[in-house]
Amino acid sequence: MAALALSGCISISAQDLPSTWTLEQCISYAIENNIDLKQKTQDLESRKVDLSTSRNSWLPNVSANVGQNLDFGRSPSKTGVIVDQNSTSSSAYLQMSMPLFDGLKTQNDIAAKKLNLMASIETLNKAKEDLSVNIASYYLQVLYNKELQKISEMQVALDSDQVSKTELMVKAGKVPTSQLYDIKAQLATDQSSLTDSRNNVKLATLDLAQSLELERKGIAFDVTAPSIEDPVSTYLSSILPPDQIYNSAVQVKPQIKVQEYMLESQKKQLKIAKAGYLPKLDLSAYYSNGYYHYSGTDVVNASFSDQLKQNERKSIGLTLSIPIFDHYTTRNSVRSAQINIRNQELAIENSKKSLYKEIQQAYYNATAAQDKYIATGKSVEASATAFSYAKDKYSAGKSTVFEFNEAKTKYSKSLAEQAQAKYNFIFRAKILDFYNGTPLKL
Repeated sequence: MAALALSGCISISAQDLPSTWTLEQCISYAIENNIDLKQKTQDLESRKVDLSTSRNSWLPNVSANVGQNLDFGRSPSKTGVIVDQNSTSSSAYLQMSMPLFDGLKTQNDIAAKKLNLMASIETLNKAKEDLSVNIASYYLQVLYNKELQKISEMQVALDSDQVSKTELMVKAGKVPTSQLYDIKAQLATDQSSLTDSRNNVKLATLDLAQSLELERKGIAFDVTAPSIEDPVSTYLSSILPPDQIYNSAVQVKPQIKVQEYMLESQKKQLKIAKAGYLPKLDLSAYYSNGYYHYSGTDVVNASFSDQLKQNERKSIGLTLSIPIFDHYTTRNSVRSAQINIRNQELAIENSKKSLYKEIQQAYYNATAAQDKYIATGKSVEASATAFSYAKDKYSAGKSTVFEFNEAKTKYSKSLAEQAQAKYNFIFRAKILDFYNGTPLKL
């Protein structure tokens, strides 16, 4: 298996689907049921057929033929002489041919097909990795929206509590009635926001279910929210220097291994092309027999069994083909193969550069997300303190509903920003795990 380890995921059959899913279960189920992956698996099967065809090319070609002729007037005799007689003849032959030496072309073709198969396996692994990252992105989006929903529920609860307190203050004459209407208006606004938040959770959950090919199964689907009190301390071990991650990734990432296998395959193609300079040796064998019957009163035909003994022909032979001049076809094939090798070497170099660039970007994105999460934590702490003072002042009738709502809004906004920073940091940390070969799990 390539860089992304998936063997730890629990296999889930369609008949035993859970109601709540972990990230590992989502990834495992997606890999087993994703249609695109199934199509790529068929491509892999096609490469296996190509390899089998190449291996079987060493087997002999065997063919048989049976014929029956009726000749009138002038007929060929068994010696090949044309005679003035009607005749019937039956013939049968069996022939075989097989290569003994073809300049090592077949051996190198088999080796090239094996390498193409291995490259196809790594291509499938790359598709599995890409799918796993997409699933992780959808999964974390669900968790993020669920957290935003909790923040919206908190806002509604705070508004409802303040409505009750404001009603009491209005009755006691501490605040004007207009403040009651203002806080009720704010409650209605936050209830609308809560409805949007719940809908966003449903849509994010649907996106995840669709990515798992579950949207038509009609099952109850939800995700398991892991308990992550401090994501920085939990996933800090994932934030490794780019060079360290690259040195590990370049050895195992499927996109690199695909290019390396293709380079070795191109080298085999060069040897196949050079085989055109070498002689070929083929073995052949032949067996034939026949029965002839001539019409006429003065004609004596040998019996069927006697003719089978007399007309039997057997042969075995070797054919040596020596190339002398082929319009420079072999020379140009060799040159093309050499060009393909150089292009593939450049492709490997480019893939490695792209991999290192991706890892660098992932590292800096992760460290930036870490700093952002730490900063939002400070913002939440400050806005929570400010909201606590505003809440106490409003309850004492010393501030207006607008001041209360402003402090509450800032507090809620800081919580939302912290949630966004939290799941962005987790996702960025998981991307580094992905490059480092660590299984994607929470």
